[in-house]
Formats: sequence, structure tokens, C-alpha cells
Amino acid sequence: MSRKVLRRLGAVVLLLVAVAAAAGFWAWQRYQGFADRPLSSLRPDSQLLVERGDSLPTVLRKLRGLGVSEGHQAEWRVLARELGAAGRLQVGEYALSPGMSPRDVLLAMRDGRVVRYAFTILPGRNIRELRAALARAEPLEQEIAGLDDAALMAALGQAGQHPEGRFLPETYHYTRGDSDLDLLRRAHAAMGRALDEAWVARNPDSVLETPDQMLTLASIVEKETGIAEERARIAGVFERRLKIGMKLQTDPTVIYGLGAAYDGNIRRRDLETDTPYNTYTRAGLPPTPIAMPGVDALQAVARPDDGDALYFVALGDGSGRHAFSRTLAEHNAAVARYLQRYRQARAAERAATAAQATGTGPDAP
Repeated sequence: MSRKVLRRLGAVVLLLVAVAAAAGFWAWQRYQGFADRPLSSLRPDSQLLVERGDSLPTVLRKLRGLGVSEGHQAEWRVLARELGAAGRLQVGEYALSPGMSPRDVLLAMRDGRVVRYAFTILPGRNIRELRAALARAEPLEQEIAGLDDAALMAALGQAGQHPEGRFLPETYHYTRGDSDLDLLRRAHAAMGRALDEAWVARNPDSVLETPDQMLTLASIVEKETGIAEERARIAGVFERRLKIGMKLQTDPTVIYGLGAAYDGNIRRRDLETDTPYNTYTRAGLPPTPIAMPGVDALQAVARPDDGDALYFVALGDGSGRHAFSRTLAEHNAAVARYLQRYRQARAAERAATAAQATGTGPDAP
């Protein structure tokens, strides 16, 4: 082969190498641009659901369904391998936004950064109210709707246990696919831990004989006050009453015993009608808790305040606080002051309503 032919062949080879290098550089630049370019075609507030068994091509089809037009399947595959996401896409629901890049999307699925929802069990709520709130929680899957309380506790592995008070009030996070039963299982375990801690920390001379009694008394304290610094004082009043055999005489237990019959008002006949939960007619604690007590109520019952008060009544000034008394005479005087404030407040409300009705009130035109 002549030198001339060799030179031409060499030139062709060099040209092909240059073309290949240019093509490779162009492909690399295009790939890099694809990997980090925001997904402008993605619809706002999109949710991608990765289900068990979904492969990368399946997920890519779902992304196309959400409006994603960037990149070809080959580019997504290469990027997935580069990020270590291939074959490691975690099941769950992902929140996507147009500002995200393909790299962001794959990293989110690789690391399982799924959408998390929150459900809060409020202190003082009873099991009926808790079940109603769970039924409204979305997208929590519903498994307990057809279960009565006994079947519910059996499903939680707690057959024979009364459900009242057994679920710790706090905020629980969950993901799509979780169920109300899953959440209750966690809340039950959390209450078990909180009750164990309070029981271990209790006063050595506590009148309470079992953790269940502590849970019941804590539920009453939870219902009696929303003022944090009053919980231990109220727990102390009940502790002293139990020690001397004095009836607890607490309205929340009577209300709980009335159940659905309670219409928002507690009357003298309610206080005099005997039920297992009427602490005006029966001594000692009621048979079960009456609500879900929080950690603070449990700790207050574990370490009640010292003192000699045996009575308390609301101040009636709108603060939610109480007046504490040592003797019945002091308590009756505090009750009289409460009733006076109550009547004055109701009279002021009636006067304001009448003034608005006649057009002379401050909101009149």
C-alpha cells in the first residue's frame, strides 16, 4: 500500500475518531443536561405512587402519565445505574414538583423520601372520639370500621383489655398504605412505655396499687384541667381522697357514664343516678379510664403535689384555673364565688344579645 493511500486512510481514521469524540462529548453533555435539568413539563403538585413490584420502566410510564417528557428511557437507565437506584426504588408515595430534576426524582425514590402524613391523638379524647377521627383521616386505610371495641383490642393482640385510655396522645406520622390499625398499634405501645415509666417513678407511698389504676386516675386528671401546672395539685387532691376513703366526686366520670345521653349539661339528677362511673355515688376509682391521658397527666399522678386540699372548683373567670380548699366551708365559699361569676357572665351575655336584637348594641349598624 502506497504512502499516499496510508495517509488518506490515517486521515479517515483520525476523522472518525474526531467524529466519535465529538459525538461522545455531545452525548455526555446532553446526558448531563438531562440529569440536572428541572422537569418543566411535570404537572404541579404531582404525586408518584411506586407500588410493590414496580420496575424502572413501569415507574417511567407513570412519570410520563404525570406529564414528564424529559429524557429517553436509556438516559433514565444510565442515570439510575450511576446513582445506584436501579433495582432499589422504594415503595411509597412521592411528592414531585417542576423544580425537581431527574437526578432529584431518582435519589428520592432510592432513599425512600416518601410523603409522610400526620395524625394527632388529642389528650382527653375518648375511644369513641378517637375512632371517629381515624375514620376521617386520609389516606389512612380503614381496617377497624367493622370491629367493635372487643374485636379491635383482639386485633391488636390485647384481647380482653378495655380500649379506653390505652393510646398515647401525640402526633404519629404515617405513609400511604398504612392503616388505622397500624397507627393504633404504635399508639398502644407508646402508652405502654409511658405508663411503665410513670409507674416506676411513682411516690413510694402512693395509694395506687396497679398501673391500670394509675392510668385511670391520670385520665380523670386529664379531663379536669388543661392547665399544666395544676395537674399535680389536682392529682394530690384525688390521692388524698382515695387514702381516706372519700368519694372522688368528679364530674368527668359522671359524664363518661352518661355516654351518648350527655347533652352538654350535667344536672343534679345525673349526679344522683348511679352508674359504674358515678364517683358521687360510688367510692374509689371507676372501672376503666375515661379518656386518653397524656404523659404530663401520668407524671402528675406519679408525683402528685403535697398539701392538704381536699376540694377544688373552677374560678369561673375564663382562665380555666381552679380554687383549691382544705375544708368544706372554704370550698362552699369558693363555689358561691364561682356561681356568682357564672350568673354575672350569663347576665352580661343576655344583655348583649338583647342589645343587638334591638339595634343598640356595639355591633348594631
